Amino acid sequence: MRMSFEDYAKDRLWQILVETVHALVMYPHHKTYTKDVILHEKPFIKPNELAARLDVPLGEALVILYELKKQTR
Repeated sequence: MRMSFEDYAKDRLWQILVETVHALVMYPHHKTYTKDVILHEKPFIKPNELAARLDVPLGEALVILYELKKQTR
C-alpha cells in the first residue's frame, strides 16, 4: 500500500525529517530545480522517481514534493 503525502506528514517523525532535509546545503537548489524544471516536464512525478533523477535520498524528495504541493493549494 502506498502512503500519501498526508500520511507521511501525520507521522510523528515527519517534522524531524523536514528539519533534517532543510539543513541540507543543496536542498534549496533541488527544490527550485524541481519546481522550475522537473515538474514542468513531469507534473505527477513520484517521490522515488524524483529521488533517482536528483540523486538524493527519498526523504528529501518527499519533503520537496510535499512542500511544492502545499504551495500550489
